[in-house]
Amino acid sequence: MTNKPDVLADLEKVSAQVEALARRQAALPMPLAELVEAGIAEAEALLRVMLKAEHKPWASDAELLDLWKTLVKGAPHWNTIRDNCRELIYYRNCLAAGREDALPAQPERMVMHTLRHIVLYLRSHAEQQDAQGDHA
Repeated sequence: MTNKPDVLADLEKVSAQVEALARRQAALPMPLAELVEAGIAEAEALLRVMLKAEHKPWASDAELLDLWKTLVKGAPHWNTIRDNCRELIYYRNCLAAGREDALPAQPERMVMHTLRHIVLYLRSHAEQQDAQGDHA
């Protein structure tokens, strides 16, 4: 993994963007489809931080699940966030299919919870790697 301060600083930047999205959504709610797309973009940015930290190449046009698949190769602990990534894509697919009835009761809230879970796991992982002395 890359130097802990670099990874944590990069994660903090994206985390700040996630929190800004949450504040924006609380102040002036955006349409769910727009929020989902913004959430997916933030999740992709988070995974790119970890891919960079782990020196794993990815295609510049890779989408969320492709980024996750690249990250998980050889590192099964990344399965922890698989369902979070899939949940965001599920919301996108429900909206595209006109199946809002298949969404959870408060999908806007769930988008933010999902993003925060991804942030928390990535930050915890980066901190644990530093505690173990893994700066490769």
